[in-house]
Amino acid sequence: MLGARPVRKFTVDEYHRLIADGFFTRDDHYELLDGYIVQKMPRDPIHDACVALARRILDEHLPPGWHIRVQSAVTTAESEPEPDLALVRGTETDYMARHPAPADSALIAEIANTSAGDDRTTKGPLYARAGFVAYWILNIRDLRIEAYSDPSGPDPAPAYRRREDYVIGRSVPLNVGGAAVAPVPVADLLPTQPARP
Repeated sequence: MLGARPVRKFTVDEYHRLIADGFFTRDDHYELLDGYIVQKMPRDPIHDACVALARRILDEHLPPGWHIRVQSAVTTAESEPEPDLALVRGTETDYMARHPAPADSALIAEIANTSAGDDRTTKGPLYARAGFVAYWILNIRDLRIEAYSDPSGPDPAPAYRRREDYVIGRSVPLNVGGAAVAPVPVADLLPTQPARP
């Protein structure tokens, strides 16, 4: 039996070169997480429906000069994740030559049906290290929004220092550009019944 095989990390620039050189096919679904090229999880219908629902609801509350990107890349020093939703400043054409960075972003959100654990332990520290100011996990299975804020930035154990959970019947505050925009009812962003296992 062979032992563990060595792996190597890729820089964001190397990852971009692989994409430009056609290394990935149209059907490949990968993202760069902490230097590793990781296969993205498949999506089920309720996940995709909740992505569309959350985008529509959040769009209604956005101030001018901001828009929502869906399952599109954001760039950090070591990673290029593709969050389900990213609320970013400017217009779509501002990102023709680059992906948004943490300084461009007001909110990163992941929709979690089966992936909540991974979204907490892998994506959360990655977003906190990069300094994304707000990170939400829209937890379909538990019918709650986990709202994370106050990122540590670069740290041996990067994390968000604040977490607040919002359940059906409550509203989650939406802050954009450092200002409170609107409280958004959790029931508007999630299904009214838990997802089936």
